[in-house]
Amino acid sequence: MTTEKTPKHYTDATLDELRTQGDPLADETVAAMFERGEVRDFNTLMRFFSTAGHKLPDGLPQSAASFLEATGMPPKWVDWDIMERARLFFMDNAPHINTGLSFAAMPATYAVPRVAKLLASTHSMDYPSRRMANTGQFVTYLMQTNAFEEGSKFIPAAQKVRLLHAAVRHHLTTSGRWNIERDGLPLCQEDMIGGQICFSILVLDAMHRLGIHMSDEGAEAYYYAWRVVGSILGCDMEAAPDNLTEARAYADLYLARNLGPSEDGVRLNNQLMRMYEDVVPGTLFDPIVPATIRFLVGPTIADWLQIPRSAWDTAAKAVPVVLGLLETVEDSGPLGEWALDKAGSLLTTFELASLTRGRVMQYAIPEELKSEYGVRSQASRTHRWVPPAPTPAVP
Repeated sequence: MTTEKTPKHYTDATLDELRTQGDPLADETVAAMFERGEVRDFNTLMRFFSTAGHKLPDGLPQSAASFLEATGMPPKWVDWDIMERARLFFMDNAPHINTGLSFAAMPATYAVPRVAKLLASTHSMDYPSRRMANTGQFVTYLMQTNAFEEGSKFIPAAQKVRLLHAAVRHHLTTSGRWNIERDGLPLCQEDMIGGQICFSILVLDAMHRLGIHMSDEGAEAYYYAWRVVGSILGCDMEAAPDNLTEARAYADLYLARNLGPSEDGVRLNNQLMRMYEDVVPGTLFDPIVPATIRFLVGPTIADWLQIPRSAWDTAAKAVPVVLGLLETVEDSGPLGEWALDKAGSLLTTFELASLTRGRVMQYAIPEELKSEYGVRSQASRTHRWVPPAPTPAVP
């Protein structure tokens, strides 16, 4: 017999408490390695650990080995049918998801002064291409058919990210460079869950704004996949939203209490825009980058990030019309679907290759999913996913 969960409600008090919490398992592991002087050995040896199921490197610190063994399996509650739907959704929408990540989710995180300050403190803003490449590759690892099996690249990548977050918390809290009383714990649970929200529902919001047709099931499956990611990265799943309706409530409160202008946010977003302008040869289309970001994040966040206005702002508003025409072509038959899927695959591969200069990692998207399952995640043009309504303001 199953019992329905009580819907989660979020208040300032809820998020205030999450702001004081980290990731105990990862934090204890990192603290033990720092205390014993094992961090350098760990970093060196972990370069040789990138595939699930492989033997851990000899000489790995015991605390790290225990952590990797304890976190090497996916959560027991994962529904694999939903994860398959999430993979199909990703296959159908990879270029649009990447657009949402690059031009909506990333700038939104830069508009949270505390997060921008953290990125500045760890020099992450000096390497925006690496951060974007790592994010894109991480999502791609997640969406491969063997993501949670022996031979997977995803689980080791997630374990490394989780320990990296713990190392950042340790460094900032012990160096005296972070005001815990004012800003809470660096990379706290509020922000970890906030990051999961930005990469899920804000990406879906951006796709909706672009006029992309999505089914309710596809959108929920995409969010579910990020919920699984959140669990693996150490998010408190008792606090994290269970579905898109709860995610909307969390996002509304999180952004309302945290968004604002900052010099770090402006610098970080400028780096991001410059990076994408450099991807396309020449300067003719450079203004389309800030115009697209402004269109997707809205005027308030765009002004906080000092994103310049231009005549291209009007052109960006026509993007949904163009994408609508392309989807009409895709819906016209197998040939149109094949052509646009191939173009999307090439665009996605080109984007990451440009970010990494072809050196960092292979960007492999599995091509077997559609033929294996014979299903498309897109909705008919008369029935499409609509974002959950904004949370009513509490007087």
